[in-house]
Amino acid sequence: MTQRQSRPRSPASWHPAAPEREGLWIFTRVRDFVDDIANTSPARLALSAFGAVCLVFTFLLSLPVSSATGTATPVHQALFTAVSAVCVTGLTVVSTAVHWSFFGQLVILIGIFVGGLGTLTLASLLALMVSKKLGVRGKLIAQEAMNNAGRLGEVGTLLRIVIVTSVVIEGVLALALIPRFMTLGEPFWQSVWHGAFYAISSFNNAGFTPHSDGIVPYETDLWILIPLMLGVFLGSLGFPVVMVLQQNGLNWKKWNLHTKLTIQVSFILLAAGTVLWALMEWDNARTIAHMDLGDKITHSLFASVMTRSGGFNLVEQNHMESTTMLLTDALMFAGGGSASTAGGIKVTTIAVMFLAIAAEARGDSDVKVYGRTIPQGTMRVAISVIVAGATLVSVSAFLLLQISGASLDRVLFETISAFATVGLSTNLSAELPPSGVYVLTVLMFAGRVGTVTLAAGLALRQRSQLYHYPEERPIIG
Repeated sequence: MTQRQSRPRSPASWHPAAPEREGLWIFTRVRDFVDDIANTSPARLALSAFGAVCLVFTFLLSLPVSSATGTATPVHQALFTAVSAVCVTGLTVVSTAVHWSFFGQLVILIGIFVGGLGTLTLASLLALMVSKKLGVRGKLIAQEAMNNAGRLGEVGTLLRIVIVTSVVIEGVLALALIPRFMTLGEPFWQSVWHGAFYAISSFNNAGFTPHSDGIVPYETDLWILIPLMLGVFLGSLGFPVVMVLQQNGLNWKKWNLHTKLTIQVSFILLAAGTVLWALMEWDNARTIAHMDLGDKITHSLFASVMTRSGGFNLVEQNHMESTTMLLTDALMFAGGGSASTAGGIKVTTIAVMFLAIAAEARGDSDVKVYGRTIPQGTMRVAISVIVAGATLVSVSAFLLLQISGASLDRVLFETISAFATVGLSTNLSAELPPSGVYVLTVLMFAGRVGTVTLAAGLALRQRSQLYHYPEERPIIG
């Protein structure tokens, strides 16, 4: 047999093999960049992802097609609205129903849905979509967002459950609301739009309304108010709690500690808020004094649900008593459950701190509840979240006092509402100059992503120490 010899290629026919296809190198660079951040600093990825989403929606809302008049919206107004939607706050500087076109309202609604998934969920999804994988630290961050609801290998499944759960609950709420809007005389497609808008806005605790006068015209309509309250309350519990309820129902013994604390403290705050709001506003002629007993109870319960992050209101916030505004400040700062669409410092943070105070009063070295000991690291994270939140509110309130010249009660109310992503307003946001609008914009962003990423980041920053200094206790109190 003769061996076949290959002929050498002519220089004209030879081309070096390209390492990457032309046009794909950008995707490769982005994939490597995201993968590196996801594995080295997931908290930074969460901030970057949320910031990028806010900028995209700002660009869309600044387009002429987004406004009802067909003119471009000023940057500070578009940015504020985009951040308010993505951070599921609900504060507005322009009327959602009047200023924005249908396209603009649709952009806001999509922003609410995307933002309601949460910063850590978005970061995990971004890493999965771009780099097709999550590193160990990325999985730990995603698992922390789900409150350890599953094993590391199930992170992708958990993220899918979050999205499916959101869509199902919002769909059920929409189906409950659409028939009511139809019976009130709205055309079919307008009823569908309003039902879907309120369903997404309520479950994500956003507080945006497609009506120029909000939900005040429906202040006695339980067919509308009850689905809104249920949506806001379920959204404020958080996905980890909803998943536990799906798996174990109302079997208290099978609930984990996070679920027990979240539901217990949420109901305590709900009941206390309802009773206190009713007592303070019962004889207020500017709010509910003229109503019958049933409507007063409905208003009180609705206000208690919404002040912890819902953002819908039935009464003018400026007409409330000063004591009621202070109560609202406290409830807004408390917020809802961890890994939820609610804001604030979270109810489990409050529970941990009160349990620590009770243990210290009893002289116990361990903080115990329901047969479990809460780790010291969890208490340090709770303290960090509370101090960080109080610092953000204090600095922002100081700046807004200087910028606006408004009274302290209005400034503090608006500041806490922005930080806790509630959306209740004394109309100060619409009166602020652009500099004040930017302050509230930064506060909304920091309130939505700051404490969450801080808590998750601190939870993973456990360094082993090879030595300890001698203990010495300073005088406290």
